[in-house]
Amino acid sequence: MIIGIDLGTTNSLVAYYGEDGPQIIPNRLGGRLTPSVVSVEGEQIYVGEVAKERMLTHPEDSAAVFKRTMGTDAKYRLSGRQFRSEELSSFVLRSLKEDAEAYLGEPVTEAVISVPAYFNDARRKATRQAGELAGLKVERIISEPTAAAVAYGLYEMQDDARVLVFDLGGGTFDVSILELSGTILEVRAVAGDNYLGGEDFTDVLEELWAKKTETDLTALDEKTRRHVHRQAELGKLAFEKEKHVTICCNIGGEEKEAVISSEEYEKNCEDLLERIRVPVRKSLSDARLKLSDIDKVVLVGGATRLGIVRRLVGRLFRSLPDSSVNPDEAIAIGAAVQAAMKERRESIREVILTDVCPFTLSTEVSIEREGGGFESGHVCPIIERNTVIPASRTETLYPLRDDQRVIRVAVLQGESRFAENNLLLGELEINLPKGKKDDNSVDVTYTYDINSLLEVQVRVNRTGEVVKQILKGRELDMTEEEIAARMEELAYLKTPPREQEKNKLLLVRGERLYEESFGEDRMVIEQHIRRFEQALNTQDPRRIEAAREEFREFLSEWD
Repeated sequence: MIIGIDLGTTNSLVAYYGEDGPQIIPNRLGGRLTPSVVSVEGEQIYVGEVAKERMLTHPEDSAAVFKRTMGTDAKYRLSGRQFRSEELSSFVLRSLKEDAEAYLGEPVTEAVISVPAYFNDARRKATRQAGELAGLKVERIISEPTAAAVAYGLYEMQDDARVLVFDLGGGTFDVSILELSGTILEVRAVAGDNYLGGEDFTDVLEELWAKKTETDLTALDEKTRRHVHRQAELGKLAFEKEKHVTICCNIGGEEKEAVISSEEYEKNCEDLLERIRVPVRKSLSDARLKLSDIDKVVLVGGATRLGIVRRLVGRLFRSLPDSSVNPDEAIAIGAAVQAAMKERRESIREVILTDVCPFTLSTEVSIEREGGGFESGHVCPIIERNTVIPASRTETLYPLRDDQRVIRVAVLQGESRFAENNLLLGELEINLPKGKKDDNSVDVTYTYDINSLLEVQVRVNRTGEVVKQILKGRELDMTEEEIAARMEELAYLKTPPREQEKNKLLLVRGERLYEESFGEDRMVIEQHIRRFEQALNTQDPRRIEAAREEFREFLSEWD
């Protein structure tokens, strides 16, 4: 059996698909949520509620919110030992695995694990490594909003719809726009903030209390700081029922108390609320949609229970969002459904899940200065963020000087226009023949698929020499034969749009009509040919499809 896991910043859950559908598996203490906290005492490692309690008394030996540093060089020193985020996450995953085995009465070795949609490849790979360290074969990494959409059964809706999944957890925030059509659930755009979540709303209240009580938080020892944070967390939750909350903390034997109103709290959260608005606007812009185009808003993540967040969502979309599925459990439920799809259960309807490239894939280039010479360290985007995958795009590049013998292609991931600010995925070099720089171009082709396999192909146009490199990403371990077979399947994507038969046919028809016409008719036909060619040059399948249909209708009227 394949289980579904929501590896969360604050809490984690595990679920499976049984005879009665997807179900959350309770942990060894009977709870449905397992705190994503690890505490170490000598050789003993505690996970979950015990670790959460020990964090209050032994903060120096405990760690939480480590999901935020997945895929980085961050290390946590607990009880004299150093741990990476992947290792700490593996302890949580192993605990969930053991709970599942105890509940199901059978060994569990495979899992579908969810990650924020805005995780880059390094973070996704780290999540997969955590699963392997826990003794799990990670069948698939699924984006949290996609899992939530599956949990809500959105793919079973009768009418086509555009859905915005608003996912605010304990430590990360994602916005995803999905388009539903029959059994196809297509991600149109993703945006987010890997350092924004419910914990930040707690921090605001903590700082507000400190200001009112004239307490220097930086002067407190770790144990007292955890005590203050805990009281602030309770105060934050109390705002759901109260207009005013009282936060009282014992600081060095002295009781320090402050009364805070909900209006005061919300005013101080304005910076956080603006950080929420930014990804919402960005995702709509990338999807080329307006707020009015969204048919349904779905809330996911424990922090969406906060009244301050729900009021913001209501103001943004001028409608009540859907929270019919427990926001804490939606992602785990969706992961379990996806696991059942992987097992090809007869009781579940198959759905085609498409995804997008969450970050732009580019290469490093040099640009010419106005006063002469070149400036290195810039980027040339090849597959832009929120491109529906699988996808293949080509850019033609030139050497900087005559008789340059080598070109280096650095493969980058990220949105900065400067190479050093993006994630380096890999690089390759190709030799050039001697010659004039303008006659020595290379075609750089990136082909990216849903398994996070990125094929980089560089072709020297003068000699026809081709160099290829496969960069493995976040997904399954694949053999060289499996990778080669997958890239063979995607070979059709590498044919330039202008050379694809259905497009070539229309261009040839257009050229024939132009040759057969005279005067103003020729000008009109040429305008339509150029418009279609401009769409082809974008290499964007959506724009090409729309332009192709428009050009076909035009030709039908003239032919």
